[in-house]
Amino acid sequence: MSEKKNRNAYGIDQFYSKKFKTLPFADEWIDFCGCPEQKGSWFIYGNSSNGKTSFTAQLVKYLSNFGRVAYNSMEEGLSESLRIAFQIANITTDDNVLMIDKEPIAQFINRLRKPKSANFVVIDSFQYSGLNATSYKALTNEFSNKLFIIVSHAEGKNPAGRSAKTVHYDANVKVWVEGFKAFPKSRYGGGKPYVIWGEKAAEIWLD
Repeated sequence: MSEKKNRNAYGIDQFYSKKFKTLPFADEWIDFCGCPEQKGSWFIYGNSSNGKTSFTAQLVKYLSNFGRVAYNSMEEGLSESLRIAFQIANITTDDNVLMIDKEPIAQFINRLRKPKSANFVVIDSFQYSGLNATSYKALTNEFSNKLFIIVSHAEGKNPAGRSAKTVHYDANVKVWVEGFKAFPKSRYGGGKPYVIWGEKAAEIWLD
């Protein structure tokens, strides 16, 4: 009986020829983070009133060009301030965005298990989700074909809480938001800060 092929092992030529599903980012977005894979996770964090929600809304608008987006507002819920951020980002009924009002994580997971569920999943915020490092990993492993956008509080310039620090470490794209600019650390290239709100950013950053 011949030995079964080890499907976890690849030669270098096989590895280089393997196809990965990436997002065809362009313009300021490719400068920001390169062309990321359509799976894994991003981690967006920063202190209050620095533009986190505005940046996330603008990212949602852009991602909706490539697939379905589900935004679970677990902390703030569906509120006037969130509506303003989405209106400024010009998210309309033409965009494939589903807004979810404080849906508990177990119920939300059941939603993601349905056929034709979202390609891109926003959890806002991590601290209100009930997730920890272990359950976060189980979530991203179960839905390994989806891209998770995790929004988090910060303590100073670090993610707030031990579990958030672990998720931050795991993320493929890390985004620090400060003074209405988003500063990326991406495994796919890029690296140029993204200006969330030019007028406000100019008041804070002198360069």
